[in-house]
Amino acid sequence: MPSSRPSIVVFDIGGVLLDWDPRYLYRKIFDDPERMEWFLSEVCTPAWNLEQDRGRPWAKAVAERIALYPDHADAIRAFDERWVETVSQPIMSNVALLEKLRGKGVPTYAITNFSAEKYDVAREVFPFLNGFDGMIVSGAEHLLKPDPAIYQLLLDRYHLKAADCLFIDDVVKNADAARAIGMHAHHYVSSENLAQELRQQGFPV
Repeated sequence: MPSSRPSIVVFDIGGVLLDWDPRYLYRKIFDDPERMEWFLSEVCTPAWNLEQDRGRPWAKAVAERIALYPDHADAIRAFDERWVETVSQPIMSNVALLEKLRGKGVPTYAITNFSAEKYDVAREVFPFLNGFDGMIVSGAEHLLKPDPAIYQLLLDRYHLKAADCLFIDDVVKNADAARAIGMHAHHYVSSENLAQELRQQGFPV
């Protein structure tokens, strides 16, 4: 852990600022929860979705799944065409903290595993995503957390020092990877009060 206090906050997006889960969409499509879970574990799987976060175009991803599961073509297309319905809402308590930090002049950045196509959609729907001093979107860079290169890319592109940054992510291995390259890092869980952690790190929230 760096010895100095951080002066910059770097946010993850999904799970920290946006409440994202494909089940928000697929509960509208499947009447049977077991059938929904089968679809999300066998057809539109986390590994399949992660490739869009790595940079695979959605059109290619959808075509590949439909070729394998033609009977589920409509449900597969929905992941792309109705993607915005996979976000329940912003996590408003954390968005409020983000806005407080910005209002106090604290630099804010983002590193997110996110399809570049869908991040453009998210920025239109949730305007607060446009206010970062800089961002690294995995799909645009063809890099995924927890690869150390994605954290280093943020530092290099925006001329930041690792020890000046507090990285917040809801995935332990992603927080650990940031810590390993010299950042302060915090593993966020949804039941906690993030403001308390920020205050302990010296931020004016």
